[in-house]
Amino acid sequence: MGLLEVVARTVIIYFVVLLMVRLMGKREIGQLSPFDFVVAIIIAEVAALPMEQPEIPLLRGLVPLFVLVALEIAFSYAILHSRWLRQLMCGRPQVVISNGRILNREMRRARYNLDDLLSQLREKGYPNPAEVAFAVLETSGRLSVVPWAEVQPPTRQDLGLKARPTGLPKVLVADGELLLPDLRAGGRERDWLEAALQARGLRPKDAFLVTLSPDGELFVSPREGFPLPTAKKED
Repeated sequence: MGLLEVVARTVIIYFVVLLMVRLMGKREIGQLSPFDFVVAIIIAEVAALPMEQPEIPLLRGLVPLFVLVALEIAFSYAILHSRWLRQLMCGRPQVVISNGRILNREMRRARYNLDDLLSQLREKGYPNPAEVAFAVLETSGRLSVVPWAEVQPPTRQDLGLKARPTGLPKVLVADGELLLPDLRAGGRERDWLEAALQARGLRPKDAFLVTLSPDGELFVSPREGFPLPTAKKED
């Protein structure tokens, strides 16, 4: 087998595996179920065989990959519609702190030690366990923390402040490219944006990122070499 054929096989397998991972859904590594994790390992092993052993026909090497992904997708749909199967394969969330009390028996059942608990509490911003009312160990292995009411940060409603509009900011310029659909979706026109940027000494192509928040605040991050403007609300 020639060098070009090896390169071609590698490129084809790369894109096939990339497509299969995309079909498996948008989940982080820490959120994979045991079945997903096993399938991912097997896919990596099976995909390497046609690249390492050129005598294996390419189609024969790809068939197991398609079978594995078909099984994964079918199993994912089964879990989606069966709570019993989902709990069997993925487990259940476990409460490890209840009303401020650490449940050591529940932690032992989860094989979750005290050092892990304290470490994840610190990562969540609660170095003092006395501030935590409830903590739940999720099926992904992450810790969800509910602090006592008196240590929770005040909301705008608590402070009697006017609520700000909620929603996602519109990306108007990304890497110097003007995104007209998002601009119009935000109720703005190109002339308005160009004028707003010109007031800051910039052109659309000079901006690395421009967003418009729901309350009208324009965020502008210019490319390197251009001055950093101050954010302000736009009329």
